[in-house]
Amino acid sequence: MHKRLLNPLLSKSFFIFGSRSTGKSTLLHELFADKKTLWIDLLDDATFREYSHRPELLHERIAGAAQVEWVVIAEVQKIPALLDTIHQIIFKKKQKFALTGSSARKLKRGGANLLAGRALVYHLYPLTFVEMADDFDLFETLQYGSLPEIVNASSREEAQETLRAYVNTYLREEILIEQLVRNVTPFRKFLEVAAQCNGQIINYAKIGRDCGVDGTAIERYFQILEDTHVGFTLQPFHLSIRKRQAQKPKFYFFDLGVRRFLEGLISFPAVEGNFQFGKMFEHFIILEIMRLAEYYKKDFRLSFLMTKENAEIDLIVERPGQTTLAIEIKSATLVDEVEIGKMQRLGNDLENSELVILSRETLRRQVQDVSIQPWREGILRIFE
Repeated sequence: MHKRLLNPLLSKSFFIFGSRSTGKSTLLHELFADKKTLWIDLLDDATFREYSHRPELLHERIAGAAQVEWVVIAEVQKIPALLDTIHQIIFKKKQKFALTGSSARKLKRGGANLLAGRALVYHLYPLTFVEMADDFDLFETLQYGSLPEIVNASSREEAQETLRAYVNTYLREEILIEQLVRNVTPFRKFLEVAAQCNGQIINYAKIGRDCGVDGTAIERYFQILEDTHVGFTLQPFHLSIRKRQAQKPKFYFFDLGVRRFLEGLISFPAVEGNFQFGKMFEHFIILEIMRLAEYYKKDFRLSFLMTKENAEIDLIVERPGQTTLAIEIKSATLVDEVEIGKMQRLGNDLENSELVILSRETLRRQVQDVSIQPWREGILRIFE
Protein backbone atom coordinates (compact mmCIF):
# COMPACT_ATOMS: atom_id res chain seq x y z
CA MET A 1 0.00 0.00 0.00
CA HIS A 2 1.38 3.37 -0.99
CA LYS A 3 0.72 6.55 0.97
CA ARG A 4 -1.06 9.02 -1.35
CA LEU A 5 -0.09 12.67 -1.48
CA LEU A 6 -3.66 13.87 -1.92
CA ASN A 7 -4.86 15.06 1.48
CA PRO A 8 -8.39 16.50 1.26
CA LEU A 9 -9.59 18.97 3.86
CA LEU A 10 -12.19 17.28 6.05
CA SER A 11 -13.86 20.49 7.17
CA LYS A 12 -16.42 20.41 4.34
CA SER A 13 -17.76 18.20 1.55
CA PHE A 14 -15.56 17.44 -1.45
CA PHE A 15 -15.32 15.78 -4.86
CA ILE A 16 -12.44 13.57 -5.92
CA PHE A 17 -12.27 13.21 -9.70
CA GLY A 18 -9.98 10.81 -11.51
CA SER A 19 -9.96 8.05 -14.06
CA ARG A 20 -11.07 4.57 -12.98
CA SER A 21 -8.61 2.52 -10.92
CA THR A 22 -6.56 5.48 -9.69
CA GLY A 23 -7.42 4.52 -6.09
CA LYS A 24 -10.21 6.96 -5.15
CA SER A 25 -12.21 4.46 -3.06
CA THR A 26 -9.08 3.05 -1.43
CA LEU A 27 -8.02 6.55 -0.38
CA LEU A 28 -11.44 7.30 1.13
CA HIS A 29 -11.50 4.02 3.04
CA GLU A 30 -8.18 5.05 4.60
CA LEU A 31 -9.39 8.57 5.39
CA PHE A 32 -12.62 7.43 7.00
CA ALA A 33 -11.45 4.21 8.65
CA ASP A 34 -12.26 5.58 12.12
CA LYS A 35 -15.39 7.56 11.17
CA LYS A 36 -19.03 6.52 10.98
CA THR A 37 -19.61 6.51 7.24
CA LEU A 38 -22.46 5.62 4.91
CA TRP A 39 -21.01 4.08 1.72
CA ILE A 40 -22.94 4.19 -1.58
CA ASP A 41 -21.36 2.67 -4.69
CA LEU A 42 -23.20 3.57 -7.88
CA LEU A 43 -21.13 1.03 -9.84
CA ASP A 44 -23.24 -1.62 -8.12
CA ASP A 45 -26.21 -2.30 -10.40
CA ALA A 46 -28.77 -2.73 -7.62
CA THR A 47 -27.64 0.44 -5.83
CA PHE A 48 -27.65 2.37 -9.10
CA ARG A 49 -31.23 1.31 -9.87
CA GLU A 50 -32.45 2.22 -6.38
CA TYR A 51 -31.10 5.77 -6.43
CA SER A 52 -31.81 6.48 -10.09
CA HIS A 53 -35.50 5.66 -9.51
CA ARG A 54 -35.76 7.41 -6.11
CA PRO A 55 -33.03 10.00 -5.38
CA GLU A 56 -34.94 10.98 -2.23
CA LEU A 57 -33.95 7.57 -0.84
CA LEU A 58 -30.73 9.28 0.15
CA HIS A 59 -32.65 11.40 2.73
CA GLU A 60 -34.16 8.26 4.22
CA ARG A 61 -30.93 6.26 4.35
CA ILE A 62 -29.09 9.08 6.13
CA ALA A 63 -31.98 9.55 8.57
CA GLY A 64 -32.01 5.81 9.25
CA ALA A 65 -28.29 5.64 10.07
CA ALA A 66 -27.28 6.80 13.53
CA GLN A 67 -24.91 9.78 13.66
CA VAL A 68 -23.43 9.55 10.19
CA GLU A 69 -20.28 11.69 9.97
CA TRP A 70 -19.68 11.23 6.25
CA VAL A 71 -21.61 9.97 3.25
CA VAL A 72 -19.38 8.58 0.50
CA ILE A 73 -20.89 8.21 -2.98
CA ALA A 74 -18.71 6.51 -5.60
CA GLU A 75 -19.06 7.47 -9.29
CA VAL A 76 -21.65 10.15 -8.65
CA GLN A 77 -21.71 11.13 -12.34
CA LYS A 78 -23.81 8.05 -13.05
CA ILE A 79 -26.81 9.85 -11.52
CA PRO A 80 -26.31 13.62 -12.02
CA ALA A 81 -29.79 14.35 -10.62
CA LEU A 82 -28.62 13.00 -7.26
CA LEU A 83 -26.55 16.16 -6.80
CA ASP A 84 -29.73 18.21 -6.33
CA THR A 85 -30.66 16.01 -3.38
CA ILE A 86 -27.13 16.18 -2.01
CA HIS A 87 -27.17 19.97 -2.31
CA GLN A 88 -30.38 20.14 -0.23
CA ILE A 89 -28.97 17.84 2.45
CA ILE A 90 -25.73 19.83 2.75
CA PHE A 91 -27.67 23.09 3.00
CA LYS A 92 -30.36 21.92 5.45
CA LYS A 93 -28.67 19.17 7.47
CA LYS A 94 -25.01 20.28 7.30
CA GLN A 95 -24.18 16.70 6.33
CA LYS A 96 -20.71 16.16 4.84
CA PHE A 97 -20.24 14.21 1.60
CA ALA A 98 -17.22 12.74 -0.16
CA LEU A 99 -18.10 12.22 -3.81
CA THR A 100 -15.97 10.45 -6.39
CA GLY A 101 -16.30 10.58 -10.16
CA SER A 102 -14.47 9.38 -13.26
CA SER A 103 -16.30 11.74 -15.61
CA ALA A 104 -17.28 15.37 -15.43
CA ARG A 105 -19.01 15.14 -18.81
CA LYS A 106 -22.29 13.66 -17.62
CA LEU A 107 -22.42 16.18 -14.79
CA LYS A 108 -22.00 19.02 -17.29
CA ARG A 109 -24.58 17.56 -19.64
CA GLY A 110 -27.01 17.05 -16.78
CA GLY A 111 -26.68 20.69 -15.75
CA ALA A 112 -25.11 19.82 -12.40
CA ASN A 113 -23.40 22.77 -10.75
CA LEU A 114 -20.92 20.83 -8.61
CA LEU A 115 -22.93 21.96 -5.55
CA ALA A 116 -22.40 25.67 -6.21
CA GLY A 117 -19.15 25.85 -4.30
CA ARG A 118 -20.43 23.92 -1.29
CA ALA A 119 -17.88 21.19 -2.02
CA LEU A 120 -14.15 21.34 -2.65
CA VAL A 121 -12.75 19.71 -5.80
CA TYR A 122 -9.68 17.45 -5.93
CA HIS A 123 -8.13 15.14 -8.52
CA LEU A 124 -6.42 11.79 -8.02
CA TYR A 125 -3.95 10.40 -10.53
CA PRO A 126 -1.88 7.24 -10.95
CA LEU A 127 1.01 6.93 -8.49
CA THR A 128 3.91 9.39 -8.59
CA PHE A 129 7.54 8.46 -8.02
CA VAL A 130 7.27 10.24 -4.66
CA GLU A 131 4.38 7.99 -3.59
CA MET A 132 6.07 4.81 -4.83
CA ALA A 133 9.27 5.74 -2.96
CA ASP A 134 11.55 2.65 -2.80
CA ASP A 135 9.17 0.68 -5.03
CA PHE A 136 9.72 3.04 -7.93
CA ASP A 137 11.44 1.64 -11.01
CA LEU A 138 11.83 4.02 -13.95
CA PHE A 139 11.92 1.35 -16.66
CA GLU A 140 8.88 -0.47 -15.28
CA THR A 141 6.96 2.81 -15.01
CA LEU A 142 7.85 3.84 -18.55
CA GLN A 143 6.63 0.50 -19.87
CA TYR A 144 3.57 -0.25 -17.72
CA GLY A 145 2.57 3.08 -16.18
CA SER A 146 1.69 3.63 -12.54
CA LEU A 147 -1.96 2.76 -11.93
CA PRO A 148 -1.97 1.26 -8.40
CA GLU A 149 -3.25 -2.10 -9.63
CA ILE A 150 -0.44 -2.25 -12.19
CA VAL A 151 2.28 -1.23 -9.72
CA ASN A 152 1.05 -3.95 -7.33
CA ALA A 153 0.83 -6.65 -10.02
CA SER A 154 2.75 -9.82 -9.18
CA SER A 155 4.25 -10.22 -12.66
CA ARG A 156 4.68 -8.42 -15.97
CA GLU A 157 2.15 -10.80 -17.51
CA GLU A 158 -0.42 -9.78 -14.89
CA ALA A 159 0.36 -6.10 -15.53
CA GLN A 160 -0.19 -6.56 -19.28
CA GLU A 161 -3.46 -8.46 -18.82
CA THR A 162 -4.72 -5.88 -16.33
CA LEU A 163 -4.00 -3.10 -18.82
CA ARG A 164 -5.75 -5.10 -21.53
CA ALA A 165 -8.86 -5.41 -19.37
CA TYR A 166 -8.70 -1.73 -18.43
CA VAL A 167 -8.49 -0.51 -22.01
CA ASN A 168 -11.06 -2.94 -23.40
CA THR A 169 -13.70 -2.68 -20.67
CA TYR A 170 -13.33 0.93 -19.61
CA LEU A 171 -11.91 3.05 -22.40
CA ARG A 172 -13.56 1.23 -25.26
CA GLU A 173 -16.81 -0.05 -23.76
CA GLU A 174 -17.88 2.00 -20.76
CA ILE A 175 -17.44 5.30 -22.60
CA LEU A 176 -19.92 3.87 -25.11
CA ILE A 177 -22.25 2.59 -22.38
CA GLU A 178 -22.31 6.09 -20.90
CA GLN A 179 -23.39 7.27 -24.38
CA LEU A 180 -20.51 9.69 -24.65
CA VAL A 181 -19.98 8.53 -28.24
CA ARG A 182 -22.49 6.90 -30.56
CA ASN A 183 -20.31 5.44 -33.29
CA VAL A 184 -17.91 2.86 -31.90
CA THR A 185 -15.69 2.21 -34.93
CA PRO A 186 -14.11 5.67 -35.48
CA PHE A 187 -13.76 6.21 -31.72
CA ARG A 188 -11.82 2.97 -31.27
CA LYS A 189 -9.58 3.94 -34.16
CA PHE A 190 -9.23 7.41 -32.68
CA LEU A 191 -7.90 6.00 -29.39
CA GLU A 192 -5.08 4.24 -31.22
CA VAL A 193 -4.21 7.27 -33.35
CA ALA A 194 -4.38 9.59 -30.32
CA ALA A 195 -1.89 7.32 -28.51
CA GLN A 196 0.47 7.49 -31.48
CA CYS A 197 0.14 11.30 -31.48
CA ASN A 198 0.73 11.59 -27.72
CA GLY A 199 2.88 14.62 -26.95
CA GLN A 200 2.49 16.10 -30.43
CA ILE A 201 0.61 19.23 -31.46
CA ILE A 202 -2.92 18.14 -32.34
CA ASN A 203 -3.85 18.21 -36.01
CA TYR A 204 -7.62 17.61 -35.87
CA ALA A 205 -8.07 17.41 -39.64
CA LYS A 206 -5.27 14.87 -40.17
CA ILE A 207 -6.44 12.63 -37.32
CA GLY A 208 -9.97 12.89 -38.69
CA ARG A 209 -8.80 11.62 -42.07
CA ASP A 210 -7.05 8.68 -40.39
CA CYS A 211 -10.23 7.83 -38.45
CA GLY A 212 -12.78 8.48 -41.20
CA VAL A 213 -14.54 11.40 -39.49
CA ASP A 214 -14.27 15.18 -39.69
CA GLY A 215 -12.02 17.35 -37.56
CA THR A 216 -14.95 18.59 -35.46
CA ALA A 217 -15.67 15.02 -34.31
CA ILE A 218 -12.00 14.55 -33.41
CA GLU A 219 -12.03 17.75 -31.34
CA ARG A 220 -15.09 16.38 -29.49
CA TYR A 221 -13.34 13.03 -28.94
CA PHE A 222 -10.36 14.75 -27.33
CA GLN A 223 -12.76 16.68 -25.08
CA ILE A 224 -14.35 13.37 -24.04
CA LEU A 225 -10.92 12.04 -23.03
CA GLU A 226 -10.32 15.17 -20.95
CA ASP A 227 -13.77 15.04 -19.33
CA THR A 228 -13.27 11.38 -18.42
CA HIS A 229 -9.79 12.15 -17.02
CA VAL A 230 -8.08 9.87 -19.54
CA GLY A 231 -5.82 12.68 -20.69
CA PHE A 232 -5.15 16.40 -20.71
CA THR A 233 -4.06 19.10 -23.12
CA LEU A 234 -0.91 21.19 -22.74
CA GLN A 235 -1.45 24.64 -24.15
CA PRO A 236 1.16 26.61 -26.12
CA PHE A 237 2.99 29.39 -24.30
CA HIS A 238 2.52 33.00 -25.28
CA LEU A 239 2.49 36.17 -23.20
CA SER A 240 -0.81 37.04 -24.88
CA ILE A 241 -3.74 34.93 -23.62
CA ARG A 242 -5.59 35.59 -26.87
CA LYS A 243 -2.72 34.22 -28.94
CA ARG A 244 -2.43 31.17 -26.69
CA GLN A 245 -6.06 30.34 -27.35
CA ALA A 246 -5.57 30.71 -31.13
CA GLN A 247 -2.83 28.04 -31.26
CA LYS A 248 -3.27 24.27 -31.11
CA PRO A 249 -2.38 22.32 -27.95
CA LYS A 250 -0.61 19.03 -27.34
CA PHE A 251 -2.43 16.05 -25.81
CA TYR A 252 -1.04 13.62 -23.21
CA PHE A 253 -2.65 10.43 -21.91
CA PHE A 254 -2.97 10.26 -18.13
CA ASP A 255 -0.89 7.07 -17.84
CA LEU A 256 2.09 5.68 -19.75
CA GLY A 257 0.91 2.06 -19.62
CA VAL A 258 -2.52 2.87 -21.03
CA ARG A 259 -0.94 4.88 -23.85
CA ARG A 260 1.54 2.10 -24.71
CA PHE A 261 -1.20 -0.53 -24.74
CA LEU A 262 -3.26 1.56 -27.15
CA GLU A 263 -0.18 1.91 -29.35
CA GLY A 264 0.32 -1.88 -29.36
CA LEU A 265 3.74 -1.53 -27.70
CA ILE A 266 3.02 -2.91 -24.23
CA SER A 267 4.88 -6.18 -24.78
CA PHE A 268 8.02 -4.40 -26.02
CA PRO A 269 10.48 -3.43 -23.26
CA ALA A 270 11.57 0.15 -22.73
CA VAL A 271 15.01 0.30 -24.38
CA GLU A 272 17.15 3.28 -23.48
CA GLY A 273 18.77 5.30 -26.20
CA ASN A 274 16.12 5.08 -28.91
CA PHE A 275 13.61 7.72 -29.99
CA GLN A 276 10.65 5.96 -28.35
CA PHE A 277 12.45 5.85 -25.00
CA GLY A 278 13.04 9.60 -25.16
CA LYS A 279 9.36 10.28 -25.85
CA MET A 280 8.30 8.01 -22.98
CA PHE A 281 10.70 9.77 -20.61
CA GLU A 282 9.38 13.18 -21.68
CA HIS A 283 5.79 11.99 -21.13
CA PHE A 284 6.73 10.64 -17.69
CA ILE A 285 8.36 13.89 -16.53
CA ILE A 286 5.42 16.02 -17.69
CA LEU A 287 2.95 13.71 -15.92
CA GLU A 288 4.94 13.85 -12.68
CA ILE A 289 5.13 17.65 -12.66
CA MET A 290 1.43 18.00 -13.49
CA ARG A 291 0.39 15.56 -10.73
CA LEU A 292 2.67 17.02 -8.07
CA ALA A 293 1.55 20.57 -8.86
CA GLU A 294 -2.02 19.44 -8.12
CA TYR A 295 -1.14 17.57 -4.92
CA TYR A 296 1.06 20.36 -3.56
CA LYS A 297 -1.68 22.88 -4.41
CA LYS A 298 0.52 25.03 -6.62
CA ASP A 299 -1.21 27.42 -9.00
CA PHE A 300 1.33 26.79 -11.71
CA ARG A 301 0.53 27.26 -15.38
CA LEU A 302 2.07 24.56 -17.55
CA SER A 303 2.58 25.02 -21.29
CA PHE A 304 5.06 24.36 -24.08
CA LEU A 305 6.92 26.80 -26.31
CA MET A 306 7.05 26.64 -30.09
CA THR A 307 9.37 29.25 -31.59
CA LYS A 308 9.01 30.97 -34.93
CA GLU A 309 11.63 28.56 -36.30
CA ASN A 310 9.49 25.57 -35.17
CA ALA A 311 11.89 24.64 -32.39
CA GLU A 312 10.37 23.56 -29.06
CA ILE A 313 10.90 23.81 -25.34
CA ASP A 314 9.11 20.83 -23.79
CA LEU A 315 7.64 22.54 -20.74
CA ILE A 316 7.18 26.08 -19.47
CA VAL A 317 6.29 26.33 -15.78
CA GLU A 318 4.93 29.72 -14.78
CA ARG A 319 5.04 30.06 -10.99
CA PRO A 320 3.28 33.05 -9.41
CA GLY A 321 5.81 35.15 -7.52
CA GLN A 322 8.72 33.02 -8.72
CA THR A 323 10.93 32.70 -11.79
CA THR A 324 9.39 31.04 -14.84
CA LEU A 325 11.09 27.75 -15.68
CA ALA A 326 11.88 26.73 -19.26
CA ILE A 327 12.42 22.96 -19.09
CA GLU A 328 13.86 20.68 -21.72
CA ILE A 329 13.57 16.95 -21.01
CA LYS A 330 16.35 14.60 -22.12
CA SER A 331 16.61 10.88 -21.34
CA ALA A 332 20.40 10.87 -21.82
CA THR A 333 22.75 9.99 -18.97
CA LEU A 334 25.05 12.72 -20.28
CA VAL A 335 23.50 15.65 -22.15
CA ASP A 336 25.77 16.68 -25.00
CA GLU A 337 26.96 20.17 -25.88
CA VAL A 338 24.73 20.35 -28.96
CA GLU A 339 21.56 19.98 -26.85
CA ILE A 340 22.83 22.50 -24.31
CA GLY A 341 23.56 24.96 -27.13
CA LYS A 342 20.03 24.52 -28.49
CA MET A 343 18.62 25.26 -25.06
CA GLN A 344 20.68 28.44 -24.81
CA ARG A 345 19.42 29.67 -28.18
CA LEU A 346 15.80 28.81 -27.36
CA GLY A 347 16.13 30.61 -24.06
CA ASN A 348 16.65 33.85 -25.94
CA ASP A 349 12.88 33.81 -26.66
CA LEU A 350 12.15 33.83 -22.92
CA GLU A 351 13.27 36.80 -20.91
CA ASN A 352 13.84 36.46 -17.16
CA SER A 353 13.42 32.67 -17.25
CA GLU A 354 15.52 29.94 -15.69
CA LEU A 355 16.76 27.42 -18.27
CA VAL A 356 16.70 23.82 -17.03
CA ILE A 357 17.43 20.45 -18.62
CA LEU A 358 16.00 17.49 -16.69
CA SER A 359 17.92 14.35 -17.54
CA ARG A 360 19.19 11.03 -16.22
CA GLU A 361 22.52 12.54 -15.25
CA THR A 362 23.37 11.74 -11.64
CA LEU A 363 24.95 15.05 -10.61
CA ARG A 364 23.86 18.61 -11.19
CA ARG A 365 25.99 20.88 -13.39
CA GLN A 366 25.86 24.41 -14.78
CA VAL A 367 26.88 25.39 -18.31
CA GLN A 368 26.66 29.19 -18.56
CA ASP A 369 22.95 29.96 -18.05
CA VAL A 370 21.71 26.35 -18.48
CA SER A 371 21.25 24.13 -15.42
CA ILE A 372 21.46 20.39 -16.15
CA GLN A 373 19.80 18.52 -13.29
CA PRO A 374 19.07 14.90 -12.33
CA TRP A 375 15.35 14.55 -12.98
CA ARG A 376 14.35 13.59 -9.42
CA GLU A 377 16.22 16.49 -7.84
CA GLY A 378 15.05 18.86 -10.54
CA ILE A 379 11.37 18.01 -10.15
CA LEU A 380 11.49 18.39 -6.36
CA ARG A 381 13.28 21.74 -6.69
CA ILE A 382 10.36 23.06 -8.76
CA PHE A 383 8.13 22.73 -5.69
CA GLU A 384 10.49 24.12 -3.07
